[in-house]
Amino acid sequence: MAYWLGLTLLAFWQPKVELAGTFSIVAFDPKTGDLGVAVASRVLAVGAVVPYAQGGVGAVATQAFANTTYGPKGLALLRKGLTPEQVLKRLLAEDKDREQRQVGIVDAKGRAAAFTGKKCLPWAGHLVGKGYTVQGNILAGEQVVKAMAQAFESTKGELAERLMAALEAGEAAGGDARGKQSAALLVVRKGGGYGGFDDRYIDLRVDDHPEPVKELRRLLTMKLAWARLSEAARWRRKGNLQKAAEVLQEAVRRFPDQAVLHYDLACYLALLGRKEEALKELEIALQRDPNLKALAQKDDDLRSLRGNPRFEKLVR
Repeated sequence: MAYWLGLTLLAFWQPKVELAGTFSIVAFDPKTGDLGVAVASRVLAVGAVVPYAQGGVGAVATQAFANTTYGPKGLALLRKGLTPEQVLKRLLAEDKDREQRQVGIVDAKGRAAAFTGKKCLPWAGHLVGKGYTVQGNILAGEQVVKAMAQAFESTKGELAERLMAALEAGEAAGGDARGKQSAALLVVRKGGGYGGFDDRYIDLRVDDHPEPVKELRRLLTMKLAWARLSEAARWRRKGNLQKAAEVLQEAVRRFPDQAVLHYDLACYLALLGRKEEALKELEIALQRDPNLKALAQKDDDLRSLRGNPRFEKLVR
Protein backbone atom coordinates (compact mmCIF):
# COMPACT_ATOMS: atom_id res chain seq x y z
CA MET A 1 0.00 0.00 0.00
CA ALA A 2 2.72 2.46 1.07
CA TYR A 3 4.81 1.52 -2.00
CA TRP A 4 2.03 2.26 -4.47
CA LEU A 5 1.12 5.44 -2.60
CA GLY A 6 4.73 6.56 -2.90
CA LEU A 7 4.75 5.90 -6.65
CA THR A 8 1.53 7.86 -7.03
CA LEU A 9 2.90 10.83 -5.12
CA LEU A 10 6.10 10.82 -7.19
CA ALA A 11 4.11 10.67 -10.40
CA PHE A 12 1.90 13.64 -9.59
CA TRP A 13 4.11 15.86 -7.44
CA GLN A 14 7.14 17.62 -8.77
CA PRO A 15 8.89 20.70 -7.38
CA LYS A 16 8.06 23.81 -9.40
CA VAL A 17 11.71 24.72 -9.84
CA GLU A 18 15.13 23.50 -8.83
CA LEU A 19 16.89 26.06 -6.67
CA ALA A 20 20.21 26.86 -8.31
CA GLY A 21 22.57 26.79 -5.31
CA THR A 22 25.53 28.40 -6.96
CA PHE A 23 28.72 30.44 -6.75
CA SER A 24 29.55 32.76 -9.61
CA ILE A 25 31.58 35.76 -10.69
CA VAL A 26 30.65 38.43 -13.26
CA ALA A 27 33.44 40.70 -14.49
CA PHE A 28 34.82 43.18 -17.04
CA ASP A 29 38.37 43.58 -18.38
CA PRO A 30 39.13 47.22 -19.22
CA LYS A 31 42.21 46.25 -21.26
CA THR A 32 40.38 44.06 -23.77
CA GLY A 33 36.74 45.02 -23.24
CA ASP A 34 35.94 41.38 -22.46
CA LEU A 35 32.90 40.65 -20.29
CA GLY A 36 32.15 37.31 -18.71
CA VAL A 37 30.58 35.00 -16.17
CA ALA A 38 31.99 31.89 -14.48
CA VAL A 39 29.69 29.67 -12.42
CA ALA A 40 29.59 26.30 -10.65
CA SER A 41 26.82 24.45 -8.84
CA ARG A 42 25.40 21.16 -7.58
CA VAL A 43 22.70 21.19 -10.25
CA LEU A 44 22.58 19.78 -13.76
CA ALA A 45 23.72 22.16 -16.52
CA VAL A 46 24.06 25.38 -14.54
CA GLY A 47 25.43 27.04 -17.67
CA ALA A 48 21.99 26.82 -19.26
CA VAL A 49 20.47 28.96 -16.50
CA VAL A 50 22.85 31.46 -14.90
CA PRO A 51 25.18 33.29 -17.37
CA TYR A 52 24.20 35.99 -19.87
CA ALA A 53 26.49 38.45 -21.64
CA GLN A 54 26.75 40.65 -24.72
CA GLY A 55 29.92 42.19 -26.10
CA GLY A 56 30.16 45.94 -25.53
CA VAL A 57 27.10 45.86 -23.28
CA GLY A 58 27.45 43.84 -20.08
CA ALA A 59 27.12 40.53 -18.27
CA VAL A 60 24.54 39.10 -15.86
CA ALA A 61 24.43 36.11 -13.50
CA THR A 62 20.96 35.16 -12.28
CA GLN A 63 20.74 32.40 -9.67
CA ALA A 64 19.16 31.02 -6.45
CA PHE A 65 15.44 30.72 -7.39
CA ALA A 66 16.71 32.02 -10.72
CA ASN A 67 14.58 34.35 -12.81
CA THR A 68 16.04 33.74 -16.25
CA THR A 69 14.31 36.81 -17.69
CA TYR A 70 16.83 38.89 -15.75
CA GLY A 71 19.45 37.96 -18.34
CA PRO A 72 17.89 39.29 -21.54
CA LYS A 73 15.96 42.06 -19.77
CA GLY A 74 19.05 43.21 -17.91
CA LEU A 75 21.15 43.36 -21.08
CA ALA A 76 18.38 45.26 -22.89
CA LEU A 77 18.30 47.86 -20.11
CA LEU A 78 22.09 48.19 -20.18
CA ARG A 79 21.90 48.79 -23.94
CA LYS A 80 19.55 51.70 -23.20
CA GLY A 81 22.21 53.30 -21.02
CA LEU A 82 21.04 52.38 -17.53
CA THR A 83 23.71 51.63 -14.93
CA PRO A 84 23.89 48.17 -13.33
CA GLU A 85 22.42 49.62 -10.13
CA GLN A 86 19.51 51.12 -12.06
CA VAL A 87 18.98 47.88 -13.97
CA LEU A 88 18.94 45.92 -10.73
CA LYS A 89 16.33 48.21 -9.18
CA ARG A 90 14.14 47.96 -12.28
CA LEU A 91 14.29 44.17 -12.41
CA LEU A 92 13.60 43.71 -8.70
CA ALA A 93 10.76 46.22 -8.64
CA GLU A 94 8.86 44.14 -11.21
CA ASP A 95 9.44 40.80 -9.43
CA LYS A 96 7.18 39.72 -6.53
CA ASP A 97 9.61 36.87 -5.71
CA ARG A 98 12.62 39.19 -5.53
CA GLU A 99 13.65 38.01 -2.08
CA GLN A 100 14.36 34.55 -3.52
CA ARG A 101 16.62 35.90 -6.26
CA GLN A 102 20.33 36.46 -6.44
CA VAL A 103 21.91 38.44 -9.28
CA GLY A 104 25.15 40.11 -10.29
CA ILE A 105 25.51 42.66 -13.09
CA VAL A 106 28.54 44.34 -14.68
CA ASP A 107 28.47 46.74 -17.63
CA ALA A 108 31.00 47.61 -20.33
CA LYS A 109 32.29 50.52 -18.25
CA GLY A 110 33.20 48.24 -15.36
CA ARG A 111 30.35 49.36 -13.12
CA ALA A 112 28.96 46.54 -10.99
CA ALA A 113 25.96 45.81 -8.76
CA ALA A 114 24.60 42.73 -6.99
CA PHE A 115 21.62 41.62 -4.93
CA THR A 116 20.97 38.71 -2.58
CA GLY A 117 17.37 38.22 -1.50
CA LYS A 118 16.52 37.66 2.17
CA LYS A 119 14.96 34.27 1.36
CA CYS A 120 18.02 32.83 -0.42
CA LEU A 121 19.19 29.68 1.36
CA PRO A 122 22.28 30.13 3.58
CA TRP A 123 25.06 30.74 3.34
CA ALA A 124 24.13 33.41 0.83
CA GLY A 125 25.72 36.74 0.00
CA HIS A 126 27.83 38.75 -2.42
CA LEU A 127 30.85 41.04 -2.76
CA VAL A 128 31.18 43.88 -5.26
CA GLY A 129 34.65 44.98 -6.35
CA LYS A 130 36.20 47.13 -9.06
CA GLY A 131 34.84 45.76 -12.32
CA TYR A 132 33.39 42.58 -10.83
CA THR A 133 30.87 41.02 -8.49
CA VAL A 134 30.93 37.58 -6.83
CA GLN A 135 27.85 35.94 -5.36
CA GLY A 136 26.68 32.63 -4.03
CA ASN A 137 23.99 30.77 -2.14
CA ILE A 138 23.80 27.43 -0.34
CA LEU A 139 27.54 27.81 0.15
CA ALA A 140 29.92 26.33 2.68
CA GLY A 141 30.36 29.84 4.04
CA GLU A 142 31.33 33.45 3.42
CA GLN A 143 34.92 32.35 2.78
CA VAL A 144 33.84 31.10 -0.65
CA VAL A 145 33.04 34.53 -2.09
CA LYS A 146 36.00 36.11 -0.30
CA ALA A 147 38.38 33.57 -1.81
CA MET A 148 36.90 34.17 -5.26
CA ALA A 149 37.36 37.92 -5.01
CA GLN A 150 40.95 37.59 -3.83
CA ALA A 151 41.83 35.13 -6.59
CA PHE A 152 40.28 37.32 -9.28
CA GLU A 153 42.14 40.40 -8.11
CA SER A 154 45.52 38.65 -7.77
CA THR A 155 45.51 36.50 -10.93
CA LYS A 156 47.30 37.73 -14.06
CA GLY A 157 46.21 37.01 -17.61
CA GLU A 158 43.14 37.55 -19.71
CA LEU A 159 39.63 37.70 -18.26
CA ALA A 160 38.82 34.04 -18.89
CA GLU A 161 41.86 32.94 -16.88
CA ARG A 162 41.02 35.27 -14.00
CA LEU A 163 37.41 34.07 -13.93
CA MET A 164 38.61 30.47 -13.93
CA ALA A 165 41.01 31.16 -11.06
CA ALA A 166 38.16 32.70 -9.06
CA LEU A 167 35.97 29.66 -9.63
CA GLU A 168 38.77 27.30 -8.57
CA ALA A 169 39.37 29.37 -5.43
CA GLY A 170 35.67 29.27 -4.57
CA GLU A 171 35.57 25.51 -4.85
CA ALA A 172 38.77 25.12 -2.81
CA ALA A 173 37.14 27.23 -0.08
CA GLY A 174 34.16 24.88 0.13
CA GLY A 175 31.96 25.86 -2.81
CA ASP A 176 28.36 24.66 -2.96
CA ALA A 177 27.57 23.04 0.38
CA ARG A 178 25.73 20.22 -1.43
CA GLY A 179 28.67 19.16 -3.60
CA LYS A 180 29.62 19.39 -7.29
CA GLN A 181 27.92 18.71 -10.60
CA SER A 182 28.27 21.38 -13.27
CA ALA A 183 30.21 24.50 -14.24
CA ALA A 184 30.33 27.01 -17.07
CA LEU A 185 32.38 29.89 -18.45
CA LEU A 186 31.08 32.54 -20.83
CA VAL A 187 33.27 35.37 -22.13
CA VAL A 188 32.14 37.76 -24.85
CA ARG A 189 34.24 40.01 -27.05
CA LYS A 190 33.06 42.04 -30.02
CA GLY A 191 33.83 39.96 -33.10
CA GLY A 192 35.49 37.35 -30.91
CA GLY A 193 33.26 34.42 -31.88
CA TYR A 194 33.89 31.77 -34.50
CA GLY A 195 34.83 33.40 -37.79
CA GLY A 196 34.18 36.81 -36.23
CA PHE A 197 30.45 36.41 -36.79
CA ASP A 198 29.39 36.88 -33.16
CA ASP A 199 30.77 37.86 -29.76
CA ARG A 200 30.97 34.43 -28.03
CA TYR A 201 34.73 34.34 -27.56
CA ILE A 202 34.53 31.56 -24.96
CA ASP A 203 31.39 29.56 -24.24
CA LEU A 204 32.22 26.37 -22.34
CA ARG A 205 29.92 24.15 -20.28
CA VAL A 206 30.41 21.07 -18.15
CA ASP A 207 26.85 19.88 -17.57
CA ASP A 208 27.39 16.77 -15.44
CA HIS A 209 30.77 15.70 -14.09
CA PRO A 210 32.24 14.47 -10.78
CA GLU A 211 34.86 17.27 -10.99
CA PRO A 212 33.19 19.98 -13.08
CA VAL A 213 35.58 22.82 -12.23
CA LYS A 214 38.65 20.74 -13.04
CA GLU A 215 37.04 19.65 -16.30
CA LEU A 216 36.20 23.25 -17.13
CA ARG A 217 39.86 24.16 -16.60
CA ARG A 218 40.88 21.41 -19.04
CA LEU A 219 38.47 22.73 -21.66
CA LEU A 220 39.60 26.31 -21.14
CA THR A 221 43.23 25.33 -21.67
CA MET A 222 42.28 23.75 -24.98
CA LYS A 223 40.17 26.74 -25.98
CA LEU A 224 42.91 29.26 -25.24
CA ALA A 225 45.39 27.14 -27.18
CA TRP A 226 43.07 27.01 -30.19
CA ALA A 227 42.55 30.76 -29.93
CA ARG A 228 46.28 31.17 -30.54
CA LEU A 229 45.93 29.05 -33.69
CA SER A 230 43.27 31.43 -34.95
CA GLU A 231 45.44 34.43 -34.15
CA ALA A 232 48.37 32.92 -36.03
CA ALA A 233 46.14 32.15 -39.01
CA ARG A 234 45.01 35.79 -39.13
CA TRP A 235 48.65 36.91 -39.36
CA ARG A 236 49.23 34.39 -42.14
CA ARG A 237 46.28 35.76 -44.10
CA LYS A 238 47.89 39.19 -43.78
CA GLY A 239 51.09 37.74 -45.26
CA ASN A 240 53.12 37.90 -42.05
CA LEU A 241 54.42 34.38 -41.48
CA GLN A 242 57.07 35.60 -39.05
CA LYS A 243 54.42 37.05 -36.72
CA ALA A 244 52.33 33.90 -37.06
CA ALA A 245 55.29 31.81 -35.95
CA GLU A 246 56.00 34.14 -33.02
CA VAL A 247 52.42 33.80 -31.79
CA LEU A 248 52.72 30.01 -31.78
CA GLN A 249 56.18 30.03 -30.20
CA GLU A 250 54.68 31.87 -27.25
CA ALA A 251 51.69 29.51 -27.30
CA VAL A 252 53.77 26.33 -27.05
CA ARG A 253 55.55 27.80 -24.04
CA ARG A 254 52.19 28.34 -22.34
CA PHE A 255 50.50 25.16 -23.54
CA PRO A 256 53.30 22.64 -24.20
CA ASP A 257 50.99 19.60 -24.21
CA GLN A 258 48.85 20.79 -27.11
CA ALA A 259 50.06 18.81 -30.13
CA VAL A 260 48.24 20.96 -32.67
CA LEU A 261 50.18 24.06 -31.58
CA HIS A 262 53.50 22.32 -32.22
CA TYR A 263 52.19 21.03 -35.57
CA ASP A 264 51.10 24.42 -36.87
CA LEU A 265 54.32 26.01 -35.62
CA ALA A 266 56.25 23.37 -37.60
CA CYS A 267 54.27 24.38 -40.68
CA TYR A 268 55.06 28.09 -40.30
CA LEU A 269 58.74 27.40 -39.62
CA ALA A 270 58.92 25.19 -42.69
CA LEU A 271 57.34 27.92 -44.81
CA LEU A 272 59.94 30.35 -43.44
CA GLY A 273 62.75 27.96 -44.46
CA ARG A 274 63.72 27.18 -40.86
CA LYS A 275 63.80 23.45 -41.50
CA GLU A 276 65.62 22.17 -38.42
CA GLU A 277 63.33 24.09 -36.09
CA ALA A 278 60.35 22.84 -38.07
CA LEU A 279 61.46 19.22 -37.74
CA LYS A 280 61.91 19.64 -34.00
CA GLU A 281 58.36 20.99 -33.56
CA LEU A 282 56.93 18.35 -35.86
CA GLU A 283 58.59 15.61 -33.83
CA ILE A 284 57.03 16.97 -30.63
CA ALA A 285 53.63 17.21 -32.30
CA LEU A 286 53.71 13.62 -33.53
CA GLN A 287 54.89 12.35 -30.16
CA ARG A 288 51.87 13.97 -28.53
CA ASP A 289 49.42 12.95 -31.24
CA PRO A 290 50.53 10.22 -33.71
CA ASN A 291 47.27 10.69 -35.63
CA LEU A 292 48.78 13.84 -37.12
CA LYS A 293 51.15 11.70 -39.22
CA ALA A 294 48.55 11.22 -41.93
CA LEU A 295 48.10 14.97 -42.24
CA ALA A 296 51.84 15.65 -42.24
CA GLN A 297 52.36 13.24 -45.15
CA LYS A 298 50.13 15.38 -47.41
CA ASP A 299 50.40 18.88 -45.94
CA ASP A 300 51.68 21.36 -48.54
CA ASP A 301 53.02 23.58 -45.76
CA LEU A 302 55.59 20.89 -45.04
CA ARG A 303 56.58 20.41 -48.67
CA SER A 304 60.08 21.78 -48.09
CA LEU A 305 60.76 18.96 -45.61
CA ARG A 306 59.89 16.10 -47.95
CA GLY A 307 62.84 14.00 -48.91
CA ASN A 308 64.59 14.84 -45.66
CA PRO A 309 65.44 11.47 -44.02
CA ARG A 310 64.40 12.74 -40.60
CA PHE A 311 61.04 13.92 -41.93
CA GLU A 312 60.39 10.68 -43.77
CA LYS A 313 61.17 8.69 -40.64
CA LEU A 314 58.84 10.84 -38.51
CA VAL A 315 55.81 10.46 -40.81
CA ARG A 316 56.37 6.81 -41.66
